[in-house]
Amino acid sequence: MSVSSAPPRKGLVVDGLRKRYGDHTAVDGVSFALAPGTSLALVGGSGSGKTTTVRMLVGLERPDGGTVHLDGRDRSGSFRGRTERLARARGIQMVFQDPYLSLDPRVTVSDCLEETLRLHSGRDLAGRRARVAELLEQVGLGTREASSLPRGLSGGQRQRVAIARALAVEPRVLVLDEAVAALDVSIQAQILELLGAIRRESGISYLFVTHDLAVVRHVAEEVLVLKSGRVVETGPTARVLDAPEDPYTRLLLDSVPRRGGRRAVR
Repeated sequence: MSVSSAPPRKGLVVDGLRKRYGDHTAVDGVSFALAPGTSLALVGGSGSGKTTTVRMLVGLERPDGGTVHLDGRDRSGSFRGRTERLARARGIQMVFQDPYLSLDPRVTVSDCLEETLRLHSGRDLAGRRARVAELLEQVGLGTREASSLPRGLSGGQRQRVAIARALAVEPRVLVLDEAVAALDVSIQAQILELLGAIRRESGISYLFVTHDLAVVRHVAEEVLVLKSGRVVETGPTARVLDAPEDPYTRLLLDSVPRRGGRRAVR
């Protein structure tokens, strides 16, 4: 869906996003809108352009074309000053598939969260420590986990820490890049339930990036399907999963493991 003629609006608006690497076009005219408090799943197989798209949203890549607006503010250009870069980071935060790679192995959970608050908030030490306690409670962690190093935590606990760190800056949008793909099914369900509760309480928006259609119905109201950097289908989750219109979407659905002769996405 094109949003090129839409006036500035609340939420995330992506219009005609493009990115090339040499002769390869990784993202080709991607457009979508994510309203406050809603959730969109960005799906596709390997090489579909999902990761490149979200890297442009969070500022890890510069787009070659198109625009990204958050609450009417253009995020497409470069942000040179430290203050501007920090302000940009606060708008959209990202949670990666493997939190262990993004957590400093030498820093305890509480110190990790406190440092994030030191960079992004004006709280004094007492205020930061109080906020750390709130964040840990929000993601279901306690004092034992707070004093632990990342290696002393399970995969699910580390992902909860990564979520808490992202929430510490009070972002408008949380990008979850295959955030439950490395977890076993029971832990996946716990993390997805946690994320659902956080969204209901805070009104944050989620952009789920995944190749796993089995979890999409449980995490998003809308689905956008990418193939070779282009949008091939978009719409309400139930319609896309139950009555896909594009052959590539049907192929993705057919690749989902079946249980008892029915697709797991049911």
